[in-house]
Amino acid sequence: MDWLEVHRGDAPLIVSLPHTGFDLPPELADAFVSPWLATRDADWWIDRLYDFARDLGATTIRTRLSRSVIDVNRDPSGASLYPGQFTTGLCPTETFDGEALYAGASPTAAEIAHRRTVWFDPYHAALTDEIDRLRGQHKRVVLYDAHSIRSVVPSLFEGVLPNLNIGTNGDVSCDPDLTRAVEAACDAGPFSRVTNGRFRGGWITRHYGEPDEGVHAIQMELACRGYMDDPAEAPTSATWPSPYRLEQAAPMRAVLTDVLTACLTFARAGSPS
Repeated sequence: MDWLEVHRGDAPLIVSLPHTGFDLPPELADAFVSPWLATRDADWWIDRLYDFARDLGATTIRTRLSRSVIDVNRDPSGASLYPGQFTTGLCPTETFDGEALYAGASPTAAEIAHRRTVWFDPYHAALTDEIDRLRGQHKRVVLYDAHSIRSVVPSLFEGVLPNLNIGTNGDVSCDPDLTRAVEAACDAGPFSRVTNGRFRGGWITRHYGEPDEGVHAIQMELACRGYMDDPAEAPTSATWPSPYRLEQAAPMRAVLTDVLTACLTFARAGSPS
C-alpha cells in the first residue's frame, strides 16, 4: 500500500498524520471540481514540520491520500464529532468554506463503504497494530494526533484561531498529567494556546484514548500562521498553500520538540526503571 507510510520506532510515542496527504487516486481524480479544491484543506507541511519525531524514536503513521477521498479522522458511522456545528464528514462533499467538492453526484453509500474498506480500515489497522506493539514494550503509550488548519475559517470558528490547540476530549482521552505537561511545553514558547476549545480531539483521539488501558491520546491542531504564510483572506490557487520554509518554521518546531519530549517523559514515567 504505497499510500500508507508507517515508520516504526521503539519509543512509547506514536505520531499520527491523518491529513497531510494530497494524492488523489486516478479513478477518482476527475470526480472532483479540481485537484486544488480537493486538496486545499490538507494539513499542509505537517509531515515536514514533525520530521524530527523519528529522531526521538517515535513511530509515525501517515496517509498520502487527500482527506477529500476519505477522512480517517472521522467517525466511520457518520456521526458528527461536533453536533450542532459545521464540520466535514467521512467522505467530504464540500470544503471548509462550503464549496462543493464534486463536479457531479456525491459518493453513494456503496462508494463510501468501498473507500472505507480500501483506505480507512488499513490506516486504522496500522494504528491498532502499532499501539499493540508498543504496549507490549511499555506500560504507557502516547498517541499524538498532529493537525493544522488555516488561522481564519469563519464557517468553523469565529475570529482568529490560537496558535496551539490541544484536544483531549475534556481529559477523557488522556491522563490530566499529560495535558498539563503538554500545556507547560506550549506556554514556555512564544505562541498562544488553548485546551479543548473549538478543537477537542477528532475520532482518532476519542476512539483510541484509553488511559486506564495505558493508551493516552492527545490532538494538536496548529494554526498555520505559526509556521507558514497564512493569508487572512479566502485562499486562491495563487496564494494557497504557501511554501514550507524551514527557517520560518523553526520557532514552532522548537516548541513542538518540547511538546513531544514532554509526551515521552510522561509515557516513560509510567514504566519501571
